[in-house]
Amino acid sequence: MSQQVDPRYLQALRWRCIGPPRGGRVVAVAGHPTQPMTFYFGACAGGVWKTEDGGQYWQNITDGYLTSAAIGALTVAESDPNVIYVGTGESTIRLDVSYGDGVYKTTDGGQTWRNIGLRDTKHIGEIRVHPQNPDWVYVAALGHAFGPNE
Repeated sequence: MSQQVDPRYLQALRWRCIGPPRGGRVVAVAGHPTQPMTFYFGACAGGVWKTEDGGQYWQNITDGYLTSAAIGALTVAESDPNVIYVGTGESTIRLDVSYGDGVYKTTDGGQTWRNIGLRDTKHIGEIRVHPQNPDWVYVAALGHAFGPNE
């Protein structure tokens, strides 16, 4: 159950950029199911970023692991929050869309990643994980944006 915040506490707040510096458009966001200050976001050109302090500090957790920095989908398994799936490639089709190379998975909260398949799908828009079994995954893949899918 969430707490109500007294609006007086928020009156002095103003919007400001707190980073990260190379995130790009954010197209995928997920929260940790038991740690309310931990969030992840996937950017169209910046990989996956993580905060553990509610957004004051962000750290890229996919540099060196993903061959495509374009993220179209991101989800954290409810039954095991160390399991995170990332779908690469933007799913919002337009003239300058970035493509990806499949689905990546981590089982250690983002310390290491491996490609688990669907390399030729190019654009992944959504990933859902079974609430009790983190190995049952559904992926919504668009495929090639401007050509045939085989």
